[in-house]
Amino acid sequence: MPNGWAYQPVKQQQPPAVKQQKWVRTPVDAFVLSRLEEKGIKPSTEADRATFIRRATIDAWGLLPTPEEVKAFVNDKSPNAYEKLVDRLLASHHFGERQARRWLDLARYADSSGFQNDATRPNNWRYRDYVIKAFNDDKPFDRFIREQVAGDELWPDSQEAKIATGFIAGYPDNANSRDLVQRKYQISTDITDTIGETFLASTIGCARCHNHKSDKVSQKEYFQLQAFLANTSFDQRTPLAKGTETPWDKKFAEQQAKYREATKEIRDKQAAILKPYREAAIKYQKERYLTDSRESIFKPESEWNALDRWVNFRHKTVFNPDTDTAGYLRLTAENKEHQDYSPDRAAAWKEYQKLQAELRKFDNLRPIGGSVNITAATELGHSDSPPTFVRFGGIHERPTEEVQPGIPTLWGGDKLEIKPTATSSGRRTAYANWLASPNNPLTPRVYANRVWSQYFDKGIVPTVADFGRAGEKPTNPELLDYLASSFVKNGWSVKKLHKEILLSAVYRQSSEERADVAKLDPKNELLAVYPRKRLEAEEIRDALLYASGQLTDVVGGPAVFPPIAKVLEGGQADFDGNRQWTVSKDKADWNRRSIYIFSRRSLPYPLLQNFDPANPSQAHHKRDVTTTPLQALTLFNSDIVVNWSQALAGRIINEAGKDQAAQLSRLYQILFSREPNKTELAALKEFLVKEEAIVQKKVADGKFEAAVPTGLKDPSVINPVRGAAFVDLVHTVANSNDFAYRF
Repeated sequence: MPNGWAYQPVKQQQPPAVKQQKWVRTPVDAFVLSRLEEKGIKPSTEADRATFIRRATIDAWGLLPTPEEVKAFVNDKSPNAYEKLVDRLLASHHFGERQARRWLDLARYADSSGFQNDATRPNNWRYRDYVIKAFNDDKPFDRFIREQVAGDELWPDSQEAKIATGFIAGYPDNANSRDLVQRKYQISTDITDTIGETFLASTIGCARCHNHKSDKVSQKEYFQLQAFLANTSFDQRTPLAKGTETPWDKKFAEQQAKYREATKEIRDKQAAILKPYREAAIKYQKERYLTDSRESIFKPESEWNALDRWVNFRHKTVFNPDTDTAGYLRLTAENKEHQDYSPDRAAAWKEYQKLQAELRKFDNLRPIGGSVNITAATELGHSDSPPTFVRFGGIHERPTEEVQPGIPTLWGGDKLEIKPTATSSGRRTAYANWLASPNNPLTPRVYANRVWSQYFDKGIVPTVADFGRAGEKPTNPELLDYLASSFVKNGWSVKKLHKEILLSAVYRQSSEERADVAKLDPKNELLAVYPRKRLEAEEIRDALLYASGQLTDVVGGPAVFPPIAKVLEGGQADFDGNRQWTVSKDKADWNRRSIYIFSRRSLPYPLLQNFDPANPSQAHHKRDVTTTPLQALTLFNSDIVVNWSQALAGRIINEAGKDQAAQLSRLYQILFSREPNKTELAALKEFLVKEEAIVQKKVADGKFEAAVPTGLKDPSVINPVRGAAFVDLVHTVANSNDFAYRF
């Protein structure tokens, strides 16, 4: 295959002729089977139905099927049983939650900004909910792209489209940076690189410092891409449109009103203390910026150019008059060597601190999650853009020639028509339309490859983030082009793309190892065997919650805070009410799906962290799969997992009754979607006997520290010793590979 294959037009592909035509269920099968027949390899036998529904449910939902769902599918003799199952999976809100988790990895989604302060971004959950809804509604993928890159320009009256720009607003950010012009450059760099990697599988960021050494993209072309973003700012205080408030928004506003009412007198007194020093504080704060920032900050608004507007808006965004004035007062009150020190400032600061201590007594009234605003991209109401320069060696301080927006020659070098409006440059609109064009060969290929990778662990192009010369070549280029062209032909329907793969014969294959395949195709690139895969971090947690019957199935809303180690939670709230980790008051929130857990860049949720979650500081394309002692220790020793095991044991006893065989059968049905075989059944019974003896001995010694089943409808159905042994069994089985993998 020639270099640069990815940049050639997508070719309409007809399914190849194959000998085993009866094996073909969807066109993708013919492409896979053709390669197998060339190598003289037969496909694997079909997986049994119970295995299939567990596989498909985990892949489509990130959850386990219930025993009742498994039984219904296994017993469904209708010719369209598989199609009915797939349609049910795609119609569920769980589909959107699972696909959104995949997309949020690419969007480097987090609920905080990163860097040393790692401030909370209270509006980000709205973008997460937008993504979930987009997948559940089967929003055409080309519209999905346009909204995320230029929703504010293309649909200025649509709040949903503005929220969608959270994709480009998700960059890590340092609000304390003393160089606002450099921050503009760094933000533009992040967005340029993220768009290139996510939509185009192009490691374009290499060209920022030098001409790309693998792909023919020059520095100049890299900065021409940055120029599409030159006039882009981000407003985190765009008011929520009236009539669009969710119950969470209303609850937040009500709680915020209670807090403000209760603290009004204290805050008014604080404001009165700060007022005499506010002007000096603002001047002092502005003077702390570097030269190029100060040139814009101190310039009269009547003289502002496009760059000055960006810098001053950024300053307004990161400058908090109250906290910055308080910080200035503290500095000039506590440091007697400071030129602005005076005894009256020391006295004022002492009084301010007393009031702050009083204010903290009302912390429990602060609304923990939510906001009354949205975050949206904006071009600040102007059509002219700040200039973009090539930077020598990628160094901000060394600009060379000015450049205009442009598409690299490698990507086709298309000349885009940019149409400014009265309030916007139109640059991102042109870029978004090019990205989402049906004539762009990269975008549909890249996304189709990502979806294939989701189901088969590896993409047709194994390097899902790199379609360039340094990336791997497609193992089946005709199949990739078939998927890409069908994707566009079907109106960029994500669900139709998923459905064709889910209904294919290649997806139905058994995952049993085969010696002939291992010899002829050791990497299983031809997919004669279905690839086994460990569950991702969120799938492990969510599946355990679901199995235990404790999952709180609520879609959307502000991020939640399950309990973590006390030492990690953090202490006092800052001026904006941000804490490192404040455990949610509503215990139902503790059991929400993992996608709703607060994602703080400096403090990942510990239970997930050991299972290779996404790094939210950059676009994350493929989950790592490591095997470490910490993973086993986490599942075995975590109080949270033990609690779920207790709840699962209680659920099993409630559903299966007193009979031991029925209980063991139910355990396997819930976790593995199958019955235990004779060997497993014997091992389970032996475990129970031994464990019950161990627990009984502890009781005889006057100690009973074992966990017992919880949630029992009738506690008398089982004695505590037997119950504790059963919890240990459930906990052990949940720690097995049969649970942690999908086959």
